Amino acid sequence: MSKDENISCKDNSCTIAQNYYTCPMHPEIVNDKPGSCPKCGMALEPVSVEATGDYDELHDMSRRFWISAIVSLPVFIVAMMGDFVPQYLPVSMRNIQWFEFLFATPVVLWGGYPFFVRGWKSVVTRNLNMFTLIAIGVGTAWIYSIIALFLPNIFPPLMQTHSGLVHVYFEAAAIITTFVLLGQVLELRARSKTNSAIKTLLNLAPKQAHLVDKDGNERDVGLEHVKVGDFLRIKPGEKIPVDGVVIQGQSNIDESMITGEPIFVAKTVEDLLIGATLNKNGTLIMRAGGVGKDTMLSQIVEMVARAQRSRAPIQKLADTVSGYFVPAVVLSAVLAFAGWWFFGPQPRLAYAVVAAVSVLIIACPCALGLATPISIMIGIGRAALEGILVKDAQTIEMMEKVTTLVVDKTGTLTQGKPTVTTFKMLHGIDTKEALRYAASLERASEHPLAEAVVNKAKEENVSLTEVHSFNAITGKGIEGEIDNKKIAMGSEKFFQSLGISTEETIHEVHQLRQEGNTVIFLAVNSKLAGIIGIEDPIKETSAEAIKALKNEGIDIVMISGDNDTTAHAVAKKLNITKVYANVLPHEKAEIIKLLQADGAIVAMAGDGINDAPALAQADVGIAMGEGTDVAIESAGITLIKGNLLGILKIRKLSHAIMKNIRQNLFFAFFYNSVGVPIAAGVLYPFFGVLLSPILAAAAMSFSSVSVIMNALRLKNMSYLKK
Repeated sequence: MSKDENISCKDNSCTIAQNYYTCPMHPEIVNDKPGSCPKCGMALEPVSVEATGDYDELHDMSRRFWISAIVSLPVFIVAMMGDFVPQYLPVSMRNIQWFEFLFATPVVLWGGYPFFVRGWKSVVTRNLNMFTLIAIGVGTAWIYSIIALFLPNIFPPLMQTHSGLVHVYFEAAAIITTFVLLGQVLELRARSKTNSAIKTLLNLAPKQAHLVDKDGNERDVGLEHVKVGDFLRIKPGEKIPVDGVVIQGQSNIDESMITGEPIFVAKTVEDLLIGATLNKNGTLIMRAGGVGKDTMLSQIVEMVARAQRSRAPIQKLADTVSGYFVPAVVLSAVLAFAGWWFFGPQPRLAYAVVAAVSVLIIACPCALGLATPISIMIGIGRAALEGILVKDAQTIEMMEKVTTLVVDKTGTLTQGKPTVTTFKMLHGIDTKEALRYAASLERASEHPLAEAVVNKAKEENVSLTEVHSFNAITGKGIEGEIDNKKIAMGSEKFFQSLGISTEETIHEVHQLRQEGNTVIFLAVNSKLAGIIGIEDPIKETSAEAIKALKNEGIDIVMISGDNDTTAHAVAKKLNITKVYANVLPHEKAEIIKLLQADGAIVAMAGDGINDAPALAQADVGIAMGEGTDVAIESAGITLIKGNLLGILKIRKLSHAIMKNIRQNLFFAFFYNSVGVPIAAGVLYPFFGVLLSPILAAAAMSFSSVSVIMNALRLKNMSYLKK
């Protein structure tokens, strides 16, 4: 394993610079050049997926397969004629064996060269794998045939024909090599399709941009040449090349690629633009802000790729079995050889070699090794196309087991775009003066409701003032000095802690809360000055999603920092019966701990900085795409589209992926459980059937391909749309 300062691995998940290669089954294996995995022998895949193109490994294996197939075909035909219709052969059997030797040897030594190299490496590194068995099996058949051809007299007379020849298995060695090569080609081709989701995302970005220089001249440049601060022109119907800000013009932008929302978004000067979104009808000049790896699209691609390289806990089962499997197969082959050697019919040695080689070939654990990672890669890629980013494979496995979903109210169930509905001042205080105090103070706050107050001031054309001695008490309120006056804003609890009475507004506050409004109190110089009612509309998709999740058997729990009346008013509209109100940020994580202590597997959906501890505490953290970077970083799943229907989709997707993995593992276990005894000759005493090594090779190759084809079904899950 190559170590480099550009490689960072943690918990079997690696963040790696471009042009590095990793194993799809063992993501902790990283190298700076193409090669094979020292643990399983599989070809290492590039970390950075290109929008187009195949892997060199696929080209190499395809070339070896086609040449080997062409060369080994006459060997197979001649060998079959020699076995069944020798009278039609124009030459002696001695010459036929030499013909088989001359044609089969390049197939075995050149076509099978990668298998022998990987098999030898597996022995040296003590990581026995499928190539160990292939190398031993093919090598045994070929070496036995070489000895039989050159030294037939050392074999017992019963193994020799009347002309002194011993039966050879050159055709078996050649055909087995060809079948294994075919299996590798089909497997590599199918594995290349697992990255189709990333390639689809990469193809969303345009290849060029219109660069505008200081003199206003325009020229086309490749996207890789765009730098931060460059001015770019986007014409109608073109895609936004990189992330940035509009500095001239106005247009409508189709951002459905990121948000999933079909409604166009109006953009004008100072508005943000997202790379790969579509400009519909106006011409814009933008200033590049995020280029290369810093664009949102690139970050999405990297997150998907990193998740595809991660490992699900269920993979440990396959790893554990594989660790014992190869030695067990070698032992089975030895026992099969011994059984035929001591108890089989004549020629015993020939039967013993055939049985041992068949056991070694048919039992290759490739299907077992592929069962989990191939489904994870395809499933996570499929999720990305649905606007769902999954951080790692463990999250997928855990999501299937979730019994309780905890949802934050603001920004998760609601739109997160609150507006001021009521602004009432007391004791004759001037409304605009109070609004100036409130908006100036809120401008320095990160609370979701702060923006509503600031926007209200903009609507009223109220100029804001500098705030001194600003202080924010998380989850309670804020305070500061404006015009030498002490201003405070916040919840009822906050005002109680300040010793400010809110009794005179009790009836109006209760009415507003019953209507689903959040109420903020305003104080000037430690005296209640007024109340502000703020409403955050419920998302259109929330009710549908909550109902569907309940039908899935998931308990829904709402957590809110809002007061009890407002929280229950929102919960009632959504038919949520379990509600925790007046909850401070650190208390959210404590509530999740209590639910977990009662045996619940908890998923938490939130979008704010105050949700980060709870997202980290939950068994599965789900961040809404419009949320903060801190929330997204703390979560295992990010819903780019920002609505709870994404949770329903990832729930169904996790069920589908885990079901697919179990099918693959069952098939791999069942196949080997049945195949090994048959290859060893268990049917021979009853039916006179002994499996040919050639048929064993074909069965082994297609077992791996069948596992991949089963996993590829995950790409076409129409039920996610339901």
